[in-house]
Amino acid sequence: MAGRTPEPGSEEAIRAYKTILSQVIDQRPSGMRQRLADALGKHRSFVTQISSPAYTIPIPSKHLPSIFSVCHFSPAERDQFLDAYHRAHPGKMSIAAGMRKTRHVSLVVPDFGDDKQNAALDRAINEFIQKITSIAGKGGG
Repeated sequence: MAGRTPEPGSEEAIRAYKTILSQVIDQRPSGMRQRLADALGKHRSFVTQISSPAYTIPIPSKHLPSIFSVCHFSPAERDQFLDAYHRAHPGKMSIAAGMRKTRHVSLVVPDFGDDKQNAALDRAINEFIQKITSIAGKGGG
């Protein structure tokens, strides 16, 4: 039914914001799901599960800043996604609203000539950055 607002926490509400994420990813260059998996320190199958409306697994709010940064959400896409996310998870609103602004940093690293080794290096760098920023976030600054 068009125009009907899904119940908070319902599968329909979760599908609503995941549909937006899926559409954003589909509009970006190929390889976006792998870049997102690397940024989240997760396997690509995790990204498939959190980005596909076919799965009702909710997206953890802690991943939203990385998703917005890596997928380059426009302000309108971000507002639309957050509106749907807040409808699905009303209790998570303060977390999502208080998200830190992020920025994208590019690094030049060696190419090991092996996809698995390159992916392992990417994950290690991302995990390191997440741990460092987590520590910095606890400092209250």
